[in-house]
Amino acid sequence: MALQSMLAACCMTTLKLAAGLISGSLGVLSDAAHSGLDLVGSGITFFSVRVSDKPADEDHTYGHGKVENLSAFFEAGLMAISCAWIIWEAIQRIRHNSFELRYSAWPVLVLLSSIAVDFWRSRELRSVAEQTGSPALATDAFHFASDIWASLAVLAGLLATWAGTALHIDWLRYADPIAAIFVSLMIIRITTQLTREAVGVLMDQIPAETRMRVIREAEQVPGVLAVEQARVRRSGPNYFADLTLALPRSYTFEHTGELVRAATEAVHRAIPTADVVIHTVPRQARAESIFDRVRAVAARNNVAVHDLSVQSHHGKLHVELHVELDENLPLIEAHNFVSGLEAEILRETPEIDSVLTHIESEPATIEQPEEMVEENRRIEKALRDAAAHYEEIADVHQILVGRTGEHITLSCHCTLPDDLSMRQVHEVITALEDRFKLDCPEVHRVTIHPEPVTDNTR
Repeated sequence: MALQSMLAACCMTTLKLAAGLISGSLGVLSDAAHSGLDLVGSGITFFSVRVSDKPADEDHTYGHGKVENLSAFFEAGLMAISCAWIIWEAIQRIRHNSFELRYSAWPVLVLLSSIAVDFWRSRELRSVAEQTGSPALATDAFHFASDIWASLAVLAGLLATWAGTALHIDWLRYADPIAAIFVSLMIIRITTQLTREAVGVLMDQIPAETRMRVIREAEQVPGVLAVEQARVRRSGPNYFADLTLALPRSYTFEHTGELVRAATEAVHRAIPTADVVIHTVPRQARAESIFDRVRAVAARNNVAVHDLSVQSHHGKLHVELHVELDENLPLIEAHNFVSGLEAEILRETPEIDSVLTHIESEPATIEQPEEMVEENRRIEKALRDAAAHYEEIADVHQILVGRTGEHITLSCHCTLPDDLSMRQVHEVITALEDRFKLDCPEVHRVTIHPEPVTDNTR
């Protein structure tokens, strides 16, 4: 489309120049100069559209889209220069009365043809610009639309001047240069707006409402605490959005990834074609409990904790927790690490008065159990006998007895009523474990997985 526009501008410039020289009309000559600049502008647009379509590379990581905005800025400058020359020449003709128009049908035919061609070019370019979002093509379409009014004004001035000469009305003889001045002032006004828009894009200026719309959409994503930073820029028809979101620090990496995808979709609702980059920062949620804050400290130090409890003694809160550390870590290093962890917990939760940490070893090697059939059967029977003492327990199954070195371990699934609370579940499982260990004290570790009756009967 840009190439067709350039060829049309070349044709019309030649015809207007010939008609202006034949008639001696400043209006027609100024329109020819205007069309000549259209030719230059169309060439720039053709070049810039081709360059802006190139993908991003190592030197232009945001692509080449701003070439179009630079082209629009340059084209607007050419329009302003042409208007200044036309106004100066028109004033000189009016001051010195140094012009004489020659009657000819050619200028009229050329101007009418120019109006028809400009109407076609403006409509086609506007359609393509709306489809592609190209600012250079949009500027060209706006430019050719203004040319229609310019050509109409020049035609009216030319006809009025001829009428004034034929009817001996002196003031009508100035209609041609006055029309040229009017057209130039109109184009300068349009050029000023185009220049302001081009400079704004080159300076990464976007409408404030666009940025606020992006922020509002991102803030509505469940889980986002706040949008701490939002930057939006435009390069040609493309938008780039860079956001920093505050998320609860308790979220896992996978949960954070899902939320980032949801936030990206939210930004696309505001700017459908935007290239979105989202950074996340962990923040303390307003509804965080003491347990959440203690676990956050542990996660920040990359250690696993369990059996976390908080007790109140004489109005003061006391925290106990188990921390798993590498089994090969020396005691002095483990103690220093835990001491630092406790100090950080106290800073994070000032309402806590004291912290007691139980250090457990986290196996660094894969356990290789050795099965002993008869002994395993005895241990399994002891577990089932112990479970029979509790009416809440429907059954125990998937019992697995293993050995690692000198240690015996046992794991099983325990079926309980659906509506039993977690507190009651914990009490029953603890009682079962205690009773079982009375009969089998040699078992080093017992792991019981509770599950509801409904799930077990599927």
